[in-house]
Amino acid sequence: MRLLQRLWRHIMVFLLGVVTVWLIVFVVFQVTDNTLPWIVAVAVTYGLAAYIILPRAIRMGLKVLHRQHVPQYTTTGDGLPADPVNIALIGTLPQLRAAFAAIGWTEADRLGLVSSWRMARAFVLNKPYASAPFSTLFLFGRGQDIGFQMAIGDSPRKRHHVRFWSISQSVTLNALDTAGFWLNTDRPPDDEAALWVGAATRDTGFSLAWLTFQITHATAADTNAEREFVLSELKGRQLIGDITLHDERSELPSKRVNRYVFDGDVGVASLTG
Repeated sequence: MRLLQRLWRHIMVFLLGVVTVWLIVFVVFQVTDNTLPWIVAVAVTYGLAAYIILPRAIRMGLKVLHRQHVPQYTTTGDGLPADPVNIALIGTLPQLRAAFAAIGWTEADRLGLVSSWRMARAFVLNKPYASAPFSTLFLFGRGQDIGFQMAIGDSPRKRHHVRFWSISQSVTLNALDTAGFWLNTDRPPDDEAALWVGAATRDTGFSLAWLTFQITHATAADTNAEREFVLSELKGRQLIGDITLHDERSELPSKRVNRYVFDGDVGVASLTG
């Protein structure tokens, strides 16, 4: 029965993909091509496809595929799957800030008009911006609470970075594979010791999002390596205690999110500072 349900879901997603391609090629492009110069028609079609049609079609497909499935990864503002969750640190916000400062990482600026403009200039001109903002990803019903980064060389296009979301320590780590953990939206006070759930990835340059073709940073596919890098940096300075690996994705048929390939483990440790 489950096999038939899975097969039906995949057929539905395939049909949705066919309809989406037909809409872009035979409706949107034909209309724009008949009313605008060819190069403008291509640009308008790309904009509508990448930022309106494809994100909505993908959201619909994900709802079909992940029905009754708890998403254990971050999402974009469009509701699309983003970075896998792969790290969790236990401690206060000052401890978290102090730990990453000690290993030479910089807290990311809040995303806004000024910081976005600075980031765009730095990205295009390939000039350093140590505290460049992150795009907003969502977990526990909100954007990241804080993020840290370390540039690779002087280029803003390449960096190690991690986003964190705080959740009360009363939510046990043994509940990682339950809906109650991932659908929790309560944020603890900043002065309270919390579980900082994070998604660590490494930016490698310029790219297009593979599902929607939106302009974005290119990222390394192996998030296991980035998890190990972050934890080893902290452990090497004795800023965290023993590391425990929690596998909360054991029921997933394939350990993949977006184009990332990962083992599904979340590295958990307590901050000692």
